[in-house]
Amino acid sequence: MTNIAGLLTAADRDAFLADLAEQGPVSRGTYVDGTPIWLVTGYPESVTVLTDPRFSSDVAKQAKIDVAAAAGLPEDVVPYLMRTLGAYDPPDHTRLRRLVSREFTARRIEGLRPRIQEIADELLSGLPAEFDLIERYAYPLPIQVICELLGVPAQDRDTWRGWAADLGAPDLERLAAGARGLVGYMRDLIAAKRAAPGEDLLSGLVRVREEDGDRLSDEELISMSVSILIAGHETTVGLISQSVRLLLTRSLGLGDVAAAVEELLRYSGPAEIAVLRYTLEPVELGGVVIPAGEAVQVVYAAANRDPRRFDRPGLLDLHRPDNAHLGFGHGIHYCLGAALARAETQIALTSLLDRFPELTLAGEVGWQPGLKRALTGLPVRTSPEP
Repeated sequence: MTNIAGLLTAADRDAFLADLAEQGPVSRGTYVDGTPIWLVTGYPESVTVLTDPRFSSDVAKQAKIDVAAAAGLPEDVVPYLMRTLGAYDPPDHTRLRRLVSREFTARRIEGLRPRIQEIADELLSGLPAEFDLIERYAYPLPIQVICELLGVPAQDRDTWRGWAADLGAPDLERLAAGARGLVGYMRDLIAAKRAAPGEDLLSGLVRVREEDGDRLSDEELISMSVSILIAGHETTVGLISQSVRLLLTRSLGLGDVAAAVEELLRYSGPAEIAVLRYTLEPVELGGVVIPAGEAVQVVYAAANRDPRRFDRPGLLDLHRPDNAHLGFGHGIHYCLGAALARAETQIALTSLLDRFPELTLAGEVGWQPGLKRALTGLPVRTSPEP
C-alpha cells in the first residue's frame, strides 16, 4: 500500500502521482505513521469527501490516528495547533468561521494590495546579482504582510520568524520549542490587544462579538491567530517559490498573472493533501464501500491531475480555462486566506519578473527533509552569465 509520506518526499513527484492514479480514484494506503487509511485521488470523489457531512474533519470524533503525535507536537500545545478551522464540523465550524470571517473580510484583503506592492518593491530594491529568492523575497514578503495584518509589533517579527521556521523543522526538539514559543507569544499578544486594541485583525478578533453575546474564547483566539499566522505565510512562501522555480525551469512567461497563478496552484500548489476526514457511517465512494470509523485522506495534488476533470492534466498550461482546482480546498473548509495568498502571489511574481526580466536559476534548489514538500533554497541570478 502507498504511504502518503511518499508524496512529500518522492524525488519524482510526477511519477509518484502517476503511480497513485493507476490505483483508482479510491484506494487503500497508509498514513505517515503506517496506520491504514483510504486515499482519495479522483477529483469528483475528492469533492464528495470535502462536502459530504458523512465525512468528519473533527479529530475529537476519532481515535484511529494520533495526528499530533505523528507530527511530533508536544501535548501542551496540541489544542492550539490542531484545533484549527479545518478541524471542526458544523455547528462548531459554522460558529467559528462566522466569528473569524467578520474581521477577515475581502474588503480588508483588497485594501492590502498597495501595501503588499510597497513591501515587494522594498525587498527587490538593492538585491545583489545573485541571491536566494526564498531568503530575500519569497519568505520575508508574506511574513511581513501577515504580521502587519495581525498586528505583530515590528520588533517581535524576527523572533516570530524563528519560531515559525522551527515549526517546519524535521528535528522534534526544535519543532516543540517553536510551537511553545509561538503559542506563549500569541497568548501574551492577545492580552496586550485586549488592554490596548488597535485597528489590526487580531484586535478585531479580540473584540468581535455576535448579537447574542457569543465571542471567541481565549483558547480559540490563540488557536485561530496561530493558524492564521502559520497558514498566512507558509502557503504563500511555498506558492511563490515553487511558481518561480517552474517558470524559470520551463522558460515560461506570466501572461495573465491571475490565470497563471490558478494553474500554478493546480499543477504544483503548496497544499498537497487535505486535513484527514473520518467516516461517520459506511460510505460508497469511487466504486468501493468505506466502513464507518475509517480515516480518509484526500490528495489534492492527485485530484488536480484527474483527466476526468482537466484536459491534459500533466501539462502546465498558464492559460488553462475553467480551472476549478482544489489548491485551496473546497466546501465549507475552503481556505479562509485564499484571497490573500492570491493577491500576494500575483504581486510577488509580477513585481519580480518586471524588475528582473532576465532572471535565471543560479544553482541547484534545496528541498526540506521530512514531511513537508517545501523548497529550502532557490538561488537565482538577475541576468544570464556573460
